[in-house]
This record gives sequence, C-alpha cells and structure tokens, in this order.
Amino acid sequence: MNLQQARINMIEQQVRPWDVLDQRVLDALAEVPREEFVANEHRALAYTDFQLPIGFGQTLLKPVVEGRLLQALSLGVTDSVLEIGAGSGYLSACLARMAHTVEAIEIHPQLATDAEQRLQKLGIANVSVKEQDGALEWDAQDRYDAIAFGGAVDVIPAFYKAKMAINGRLFAIAGDTQQPMMEALLLTRVSENEWTTESLFETRVDPLINFSEPTTDFVF
Repeated sequence: MNLQQARINMIEQQVRPWDVLDQRVLDALAEVPREEFVANEHRALAYTDFQLPIGFGQTLLKPVVEGRLLQALSLGVTDSVLEIGAGSGYLSACLARMAHTVEAIEIHPQLATDAEQRLQKLGIANVSVKEQDGALEWDAQDRYDAIAFGGAVDVIPAFYKAKMAINGRLFAIAGDTQQPMMEALLLTRVSENEWTTESLFETRVDPLINFSEPTTDFVF
C-alpha cells in the first residue's frame, strides 16, 4: 500500500473538505506519518476516516477532527501547548510541528511510554509526555497559549481554564458522553476573569477517563 498517497488522499478527500484550509495545519498532517502511531495491524487503515483503536479502550481521533482542532487553536511558532490525553502521540506530534513546546499528559502508563518512544524515534524533541490523571488538579504550569483535549469531557474543568494565558485558546469536545452527539468548543481567555466560547461543530469521540465524574468545581 502506498501510504504517502493515502496521506495525500486523507488531506484532500477528508480534511480539506471539512473546511480545514490553514496551510500550516495541512502541512503538519502531510509531514507526520500517522501510520507510525497505530498498531502494525492497523497501518493500512491509518489514513481512513475511522477512530482506530490504540489500546486500553482508547482510540485515535478521526483525521477531520484533528484537522479542525489544530486549525481552531491557531498555533504560533512560539506557543506553549498542553495536551490532555496523549494517546498514541500522533496529535502530540502534529501540535509539536506547529508550536514551540508541547506538554502532553496521559493516564495510561503504557500509552505514555509508547507515545514518548514513538516521538523520540521520529526525532520530535519538543514534546514531553507525562503520566498523569488529567481529571485531577496537578502541578501544571501557568499560562499555556493553547490547551487541547484529546477526548470528550462532560464539562470543561475550571482548573484548565485558569491555566490559559490571556488570549490563550482551549479546544474541547464537551457534552453528555452518553448522548450520540457532542459539541466541539473553542474557549478564548480575553482577560483575567473573562472567557469567550465558540461552538465549532458537532461530533462524537470517546470520553477521556475520569472526566465524566467531576472531582472539583467545574465551570462551562
């Protein structure tokens, strides 16, 4: 199978028609080898419009959702990014292609280890992967320029809103994880105590572990 052609087809037949027109996003998707972030038995399906399994009940986001996420965050080359739910490391690699640094957290120790090894193998040095339950408050740095949730949450934790820089952006797919559709949202922090929320599209993705049972005060 010609994976390079499959990658081009993914961009031209799936991602671009979903209104992903930012050239930097398309370049990132074209340059990161998606097949390196799935199991060997799924390499031939790496560029299809499916949520491919990556182990531990988790899946890779569809390419169209990843493209819209990357475009919505409007990443700059000096931006620091926090990713919640690193999974196999593919989205981490795309974020790293567009930003200065990426801090990715992952609740499953094996997924975190595998993601880090894949990134190192590809020479992607501006990503750090940390084993961490993202549903709990932890020692995250302050003032991230962008925050990306790699799976669905019932609501967006106030903890992460407080970690955004002024003019920082946060992408999440939120809603009742028992319902057929959820809402992709882009939050922008416009001041110390003010955020705006933009509804981008409806979709359904697998929920992040532990986020369906809030352990702290949540603000939508």
